[in-house]
Amino acid sequence: MAKEFSRARRVAQQMQREVAMILQREIKDPRIGMVTVSDVDVSGDLQHARIYVTFLNNDAESIETGLKGLSEASGYIRLLLGKAMQLRVVPELRFAYDKTLVEGMRISNLVTNTIRQDEARQQADDSMGEEAKD
Repeated sequence: MAKEFSRARRVAQQMQREVAMILQREIKDPRIGMVTVSDVDVSGDLQHARIYVTFLNNDAESIETGLKGLSEASGYIRLLLGKAMQLRVVPELRFAYDKTLVEGMRISNLVTNTIRQDEARQQADDSMGEEAKD
């Protein structure tokens, strides 16, 4: 029976806070820019961690350069993370772009546009019905 709140999940939450702090205060690479750590997945054996990030600029070029900068700085981030967290083994860090925020905004815009079109169509149908009565 799996624990409801496993050690890997607790380590992932702590790692998310620590990596966000490190990126904010310690990393000065201009390629990275404004970055937010949205989630961390840690393997069950705590050997690997996938860190999901979002960037202020959402164009493909800045995302690619930001991820490249993060992957090049992963050794230094891992060193600082090892000092901040008292783990026997600090997981290998892999950074990935989290596109859920962008996809959520895209879907929200689609729903909003569909509602507007439906309301406009409803008003047009209502005005056509009133003209037919006259």
